[in-house]
This record gives sequence, C-alpha cells and structure tokens, in this order.
Amino acid sequence: MSESSTSNRSENRTSGGASGEQGGGGSDPARRGPGGGPAGSRGRTTIADGVVQKIAGMAARDVVGVHAMGGGVARTFGAVRDRVPGGGQSSSVTRGVKAEVGEVQTALDLEIVIEYGVSISDVARSVRENVVSAVERMTGLEVVEVNIAVSDVKLPDEEDDDDNDQDRPRLQ
Repeated sequence: MSESSTSNRSENRTSGGASGEQGGGGSDPARRGPGGGPAGSRGRTTIADGVVQKIAGMAARDVVGVHAMGGGVARTFGAVRDRVPGGGQSSSVTRGVKAEVGEVQTALDLEIVIEYGVSISDVARSVRENVVSAVERMTGLEVVEVNIAVSDVKLPDEEDDDDNDQDRPRLQ
C-alpha cells in the first residue's frame, strides 16, 4: 500500500455514530436516551481488519476470471488446513487479502490467481469495483485504494487446488 494512504490508519475503525444519522431525531422522545442525545449517537462501533478482509475476499471471488486468492504457498497450506476438521473455513475467505482499517477509511491489498484467457486488466477493474462497492456498502468506510497483485495464471490443463470453488455463482 502506498505510504500516503497508510499514514493515518489505526488497527480498527472507530466511529461515534453521528455520521449516519438522519434528520436530527432530537425532538422524538422515543429516540432520545436519558442523557438527552439521540440513542444512535451513544457509544462506538469498531470494525476489525478481519471483517473488511472477509468482505473483500468474498467480493473478489465473485468476479468471473478470478480462479483463486493468494499465492501458491498460501493456497497450498490453506488447502491442507481446509481439509482438516476444524481447520478454519474462515481463513480461506481471507486468503490473499490484507486490509488496513482506519477510523473512516480502508486500503486493501489483494493477491489473485487469474484464469487463462481472460483480460487481466478487465478482471482487475471488475475486482476493484466489486470490492469497493461491497466494503463501502457493508462498512461505511471509504475505500481509498485496492492494490491487486496477479500471482499466477490457472492454465486449463492444470490440476485444480480449489475444487469446491467451481460450482459457486460468479458476477459477469
């Protein structure tokens, strides 16, 4: 991630809650708490890096042309871990995704494997659009950058490490 985009980030996103309020709400006694302010503005909401990683990983995998996420070694260890009972299905969702989450912004690094024959630039553009849309919609964070590293190309005659991914629906 670029130095400028990572300079003001913290471990988790923290919000006082006031940014998403609508229409004042201060005159409605049902929405007021004992302290006088709107109930929605009390307390904090934090979003962990792992939450953003899962959302981004799912959104990237939904794009046609993305064969898998992560580099060869990570995929190999992940495939072994996924076959072990209790090995952690959720870790495969975040494989190949790194997120840095600040108070109001996030930046993402994705490592993907592309299917042979697709336009890498078109797939990368679709991945960025899908990831930005999903993360911003679900978290309210502004996605400042999505860096994509294409680590491999899946050739048609290669054996498939991720057999369980073939039947899932994908975005066009």
